[in-house]
Amino acid sequence: MVVGLNRITSRKWNLLIVFAVLLLVLGFSNNTFADGHGKPVNINVMSFNIHHAVGEDDVLDLERIAKIIEGSNTDIVGLQEVDNHWSSRSDFQDQAKLLAERLGMFYTYAANLDYEPLHDGDERRQYGTAILSKYPILSSENHCLTKIGNTEQRGLLEVTINVKGNHLHIYNTHLALTSTEREIQINEVVEIANQSEGPKVILGDLNATPESIEMKSMYAHYLDVFADQPTAYTYSAENPTKRIDYIFTSNDIETVNTEVIQSLASDHLPITAEIVLDREQPYLNGKK
Repeated sequence: MVVGLNRITSRKWNLLIVFAVLLLVLGFSNNTFADGHGKPVNINVMSFNIHHAVGEDDVLDLERIAKIIEGSNTDIVGLQEVDNHWSSRSDFQDQAKLLAERLGMFYTYAANLDYEPLHDGDERRQYGTAILSKYPILSSENHCLTKIGNTEQRGLLEVTINVKGNHLHIYNTHLALTSTEREIQINEVVEIANQSEGPKVILGDLNATPESIEMKSMYAHYLDVFADQPTAYTYSAENPTKRIDYIFTSNDIETVNTEVIQSLASDHLPITAEIVLDREQPYLNGKK
């Protein structure tokens, strides 16, 4: 009977030891995960209207675009005017895919114009925006923006990117040419972005200068990283006199450096910002 009791006691101790070890392991893992989420992360973001890779010299050269992105050490780039098997103007290239492969980045493409192919069996002819990222893209969605009459369809490409455990929301757009449409579209962009929690970056070719009436809603909700640089002109690349390309951030993001890159690879100048992500707790599916 004594032996039997000793065996039972021994088993209980073994179970207690195993349970204690598990608690220690789980506790260490959770603390490590939380610490990882709490560390600041510096990343470089870019907005670049690539004009389907045709430069001011009227030469199609996708490699020039790739070298600009590569040379700026960009981590995430929002591209506008991106062709996907569109026409002979870009040799029917799948430009987002080619750039992503060349740069070793993840990517997602959003077609705002989507037409039948010229010949049976060919790929669909598409034109739109893209986001390339050195970090994994967790999800993406293209939101169609309101248009008036027979104008070009515009969209807002929304992605969530896993930046070392931090979920960063990126919004990339190319807005309309008319002020009335842009005002509606900017309000829609703000409304869509406001639905997500966590750090956010809104970038793109907004086709509006900072003092434009339609820009008021954007400035009321988000920070312009070039706000202290009114002459950070981006268009045209050859003779820049307008600032119509932007990077906006949510209030929980710090910007430590900005640059307008001088290049004739497109009719727009690319812009970059080094931002800091600094959160105390992780977000799951865009929510705390």
